Amino acid sequence: MRALPVRRIATSVLCASLLIGTAGPAIAAESDSSPGSTQEAARAPVPNAEALLAQVKALGDLGGVLGPVTDLLSTVLKADKGQLPAAEVTKLADPVKAAITKAAAAAPKAPAAPDTSALPETPALPKSLSDDAKAAADPKADALKALQTAVDTLVKAATGGDVTKVAGAVPPVLTGLVNLVAATLLGGGLPAPNLAGLPALPKVPAAGLPQAPGLS
Repeated sequence: MRALPVRRIATSVLCASLLIGTAGPAIAAESDSSPGSTQEAARAPVPNAEALLAQVKALGDLGGVLGPVTDLLSTVLKADKGQLPAAEVTKLADPVKAAITKAAAAAPKAPAAPDTSALPETPALPKSLSDDAKAAADPKADALKALQTAVDTLVKAATGGDVTKVAGAVPPVLTGLVNLVAATLLGGGLPAPNLAGLPALPKVPAAGLPQAPGLS
C-alpha cells in the first residue's frame, strides 16, 4: 500500500519534468526576445537625425576655432606692450592653425559647376559681380581663410616690438571671428534664434557678410 503513493509521486514528478522541458525553450525564447526588442527599439534612429547632427557638428567646429583664437587674443592683450616670446606665440598660434585647418576640411564643399561647354557663350560678368558670386559660393571657407590671415598678422605684431601694430592687428581678428560666427549661423542651416527681445537677423546674402578691415 505504501508503494502506490510513491509511484504516484514519481509519475507526477516525471510529468512535471516533461512539461517543464517542453515549455522551457518557449519561455526562454520569450524571455530572450523582450530585451532584444527593447534594444532594437533603442537603436531606432531619431527622426531627421542626419540633418540635426550636421547642425551640431557645425557648432562644434565653430567652438573648436573660437577657443584657441580667444586664448591667443587674451594672452597678447594681457602681455606687456602686447609682446610675447616667439616660442610662446608659436605655442598659441599652432592650435589656431590646426583648428582652422580642421574646420575648413570639415566644411561642405560647394557643388561643382555644371558643364557649360555645349551652351552658347554668355557675356562676361563685371569683375565686381564675379567676385561677389565667388564669395557667395563658400562664405565659411572665406571666413576661415580671412581669420587665419588676421591671426598671422597678429602673431607678427606680437613679436615685432611695436605696440601700435598689436593694437591695429587685434580688431581684424575679432572681426574675423564675428564673420565666422555669422557665416556658420546664417549659412549652416541652423535654427533661427527665438529668444525674446533679440533683434531680427538681417536677411543678407553670404557675399554681404562684413569684411575685416584690410583683409578684403
